[in-house]
Amino acid sequence: MAVLEARDLWKTYRGGDGGLLSILSGIDLSVNRGEMVAIVGASGAGKSTLLHILGALDPPTKGYVVLSGEPIHGKDDEALAALRNRTIGFVFQFHHLLREFSAVENVMMPLRIAGTPFREAQARAEELLSRVGLSGRMHHRPAELSGGEQQRTAVARALATDPALILADEPSGNLDHANAELLHELFAELVRDVEIGMVVVTHNRSLAARAHRVLLLESGRLVPTVVREGVT
Repeated sequence: MAVLEARDLWKTYRGGDGGLLSILSGIDLSVNRGEMVAIVGASGAGKSTLLHILGALDPPTKGYVVLSGEPIHGKDDEALAALRNRTIGFVFQFHHLLREFSAVENVMMPLRIAGTPFREAQARAEELLSRVGLSGRMHHRPAELSGGEQQRTAVARALATDPALILADEPSGNLDHANAELLHELFAELVRDVEIGMVVVTHNRSLAARAHRVLLLESGRLVPTVVREGVT
């Protein structure tokens, strides 16, 4: 079952000379449950732009996106925010944890925003932190956690509302090799065991090699490619 469908996505900007610059040029993409898709490409190719459109953070100039069978076009900001919160988990290069809150409180945040009762949200957050290997660190604040632990907390937070899809933008780009590999293995386990769909933008060959499909974004289009394992 497709958790994400994108058809004929275009994104154009008007340049300083008044001409139109196409960043994305008619992209089609479908992602199923239990599938990880890696998107690679040169810096400035439009990978983050594409991820923001897929996550309903930025509208396409043309084309449409469907999340878990629900089209995102035509919705107002409030409806889009509600759809994102229940359908998508985001993981970025920088964890964006709230410094004044503990790990468990950070993971609870999306659930509390969605109206989940406190004790239910706390139990869910504790379960997820245990799932990502942080059962002994859940009451520590971000400053008391290593970089890898902070990013795993961010992954737990992304999973809080049981989304159908995870979108990750250079998730291991700020980690050392050992912590990056722990995160990559966690992603592979989640896709396999939880059967979540995942789209990950990455320059890391080791992470891309774990994906079911690797797509190169070049000249505004996605083309299949092969990545050999290793780290860049």
